[in-house]
Amino acid sequence: MSDAVRYEATSGRATITLDRPEAKNSLAPDLVDQLAGHLERAMGDDTVRVVVLTNTGNTFCAGADLKAAEPGPGVGPEVARRDFVDVFELMQRGPKPVVGRIAGHCTGGGVGLAAACDISVVSSDALIGFTEVRIGVAPAVISVVVLPKLRRADALQLFLTGKRLLAAKAVEVGLLNRVAEPGELDAAVDEVVADLVAGGPNALTAAKAMIFDVPGRERADAFAEMSELSRRLFRSEEAAAGIAAFRERRPAPWLP
Repeated sequence: MSDAVRYEATSGRATITLDRPEAKNSLAPDLVDQLAGHLERAMGDDTVRVVVLTNTGNTFCAGADLKAAEPGPGVGPEVARRDFVDVFELMQRGPKPVVGRIAGHCTGGGVGLAAACDISVVSSDALIGFTEVRIGVAPAVISVVVLPKLRRADALQLFLTGKRLLAAKAVEVGLLNRVAEPGELDAAVDEVVADLVAGGPNALTAAKAMIFDVPGRERADAFAEMSELSRRLFRSEEAAAGIAAFRERRPAPWLP
């Protein structure tokens, strides 16, 4: 079977492209497995600063592959080695920022994939919807990454009605970050990537981790852990180089 996901790394950016447009990039076992493998590769590559997740065709991801013979954990079909949970863990617990270049419609698990990106830019002509209830299931696994981004009122309306909404509304309710016209999508993504690589690599990793970890900590524990983290970061070689560059009004050494 041909590759369902393509990988390219250049100039500090790893681009992972869902590339099965004839199947609307649905979450077939091999696509999920390849996506997890490429995310693993990007997260472990010291030359990669930012990961961009995108698609070919008019659909970013249509969710579960409903043509699969047997249901299984994660996204519906059984997967060969890794499932959708592995993909989410790599995206959200991995050390590199993940930018979504959402160049098409998203439904079901595809919305979860788009929402799991750290920053997502969506094409203005895309439609977004949790359509699971209309086929007799619920957005169970993706709820773990989606519900922290939504008000309860919005979650109830979106999960229970299964209606699709315009990209701008998906940004408004907090599922995604930014909407761009189709012809301006690449420029918008490039702008986000440029902002991200302006940060120190270790600082970005720390900042990303704390966003997921701190809200679940007891207040006293959070203050203690973050105070220690702050001390370690200020004493690091990266901070010394960054502060020196700031004082001398020159670019930081990690900038491309």
